[in-house]
Amino acid sequence: MTVTSTGNWQPTASLDRLRARANLLDDIRGFFRQAGVLEVETPACSVFATTDPALDCMTSSYTGPGAADGRALYLHTSPEFPMKRLLAAGSGAIYQICKVFRDGEAGRLHNPEFTLLEWYRPGFDHHLLMDEVERMVCSLLDGNCETERSSYGEVFDKYLALDPHRATADELRQCALQQQVPGAESIELPGRDAWLDLLMSHCIEPQLGRNGLCFVYDYPASQASLACIRHDDPPVAERFELYMDGLELANGFHELADAAEQRKRFERDLEKRAESGKPMVPMDEHLLAALENGLPPCAGVALGIDRLLMRLTGASHLDEVLAFPLDRA
Repeated sequence: MTVTSTGNWQPTASLDRLRARANLLDDIRGFFRQAGVLEVETPACSVFATTDPALDCMTSSYTGPGAADGRALYLHTSPEFPMKRLLAAGSGAIYQICKVFRDGEAGRLHNPEFTLLEWYRPGFDHHLLMDEVERMVCSLLDGNCETERSSYGEVFDKYLALDPHRATADELRQCALQQQVPGAESIELPGRDAWLDLLMSHCIEPQLGRNGLCFVYDYPASQASLACIRHDDPPVAERFELYMDGLELANGFHELADAAEQRKRFERDLEKRAESGKPMVPMDEHLLAALENGLPPCAGVALGIDRLLMRLTGASHLDEVLAFPLDRA
C-alpha cells in the first residue's frame, strides 16, 4: 500500500514549546535525582492487557522464533503493572517517563500516543504522595503555587449539594437534568458510577484548580480501580486526582497489594467489558504473581506530561505541545 503525503510534514508545536518540553523533562529528572528515586524502563508491549472497561488497548503482533503464526501484543496504556513487578522484586522508589497508547482517544485534550510520568513510593499512602506531587509541580511552576485539597464527597456537596456516596442513580440523573448536562434527558447510563462520572466531568471538574492546584481524594469504593479501600462509613477508595485550570493532570492510588482481591477486580472488569460489548483481553498474570510474592506498602501516581506542558506554556490544544500528533504521525 502506498501512503501519499498530504503536505502536513511540519510540527504542530513551536520550537519554543519543544524546548520547554526538553526543559520540563530535565527538571523532572532533576527533582527525582535529588529525591533519590530510580529511573526505570519497562516494555511498551506485553502479552497481557489492561482490563479497565474505560480503556482500550492498541494492538500489535510479533512473528518470529517461538511465534511463527504470530503472537498478539498489547501496547501499554500505563507502565504500572511492570513497575509493580519491579517493586515486588525490591527496587525501592522508582519512576518512569514513557510513551503510552490508548485507542479511541483523540481531541483537544487527547492523543492516542502521549507521554506519561509514573512513580511509586514504598512506605507512602495517598496523602504523603499528594505532598510530593505538590512539591514537584510547584517546583516546576517556580514555587508560585496555591493548593487546595477536598474529598470527593466535599466537592459534590460544594458544587451540587449531593452526597455522592449515598445518592441513588435516579437522584444523580435528576441532578444532571437540573444542571442541564447536554443530552441528560436521553442518556441511558448503567448505574451510579456512570452518573457520578458524568456530573464530575460536566459540572465539577471545570471549576477545580482555577487558582492553582486542586487535589480531590477518597473516591467512592466502587471506583477503587487499583487502590486500597478504607472501610469507613461509607467505605472509600484511597485514591486522588490532581486538577489545574479545570483539567485533570494526575491520578494516584494507595496501591492495592492483595493478589486475590486484585484478581477479583480484574474479573469484574472483564464482566463489564463483556456487558458493554468490548473485546475480552488477557489479565496480567505476571502482575498477579508479583502481588502473590509480596508488594511493599506503597502509593503510586501517573501524571500527564503533555497536559502539564499545556498549563506551563499557556497552550489551549494538545497539538500545540506535540511535535507530531496523530494526523501528522
